[in-house]
Amino acid sequence: MKVVQELVAYFDHRGKLSRRQLKKLLDDNQIASDAPSGMHGLCDVVGATYYFRIKGATEGQIWGTDIYTRDSSLGVAAVHAGLIKPGEAAVLRVTIVKPLPAYPGSTRNGVTTSDYGEFPHAWTLSAI
Repeated sequence: MKVVQELVAYFDHRGKLSRRQLKKLLDDNQIASDAPSGMHGLCDVVGATYYFRIKGATEGQIWGTDIYTRDSSLGVAAVHAGLIKPGEAAVLRVTIVKPLPAYPGSTRNGVTTSDYGEFPHAWTLSAI
């Protein structure tokens, strides 16, 4: 699955897949996998992109705002970012980004995130 995701991300980043084509791949369950409990082992390459089926949650560890630390919960971050509601599931794009010098917390959509200082791995979420 990881190799397929890497190929899709390659074409997605270069604008070679239309939203319709990408949605069809996702709807046909060809590229998205269930979200892992955390992004451990997946944050080594800045720019790497993954597509996960994420279920919204309000409980779990989470640090940052818009850019989250590697060990933050994907489901909680998705609700915090306003991409899905608690209990709702959707396929979202997770992109590994350059780490920040600090991760400020905030409260959004019923979720409060914590502040965190320097951390070497980070990611962000976006809708497809």
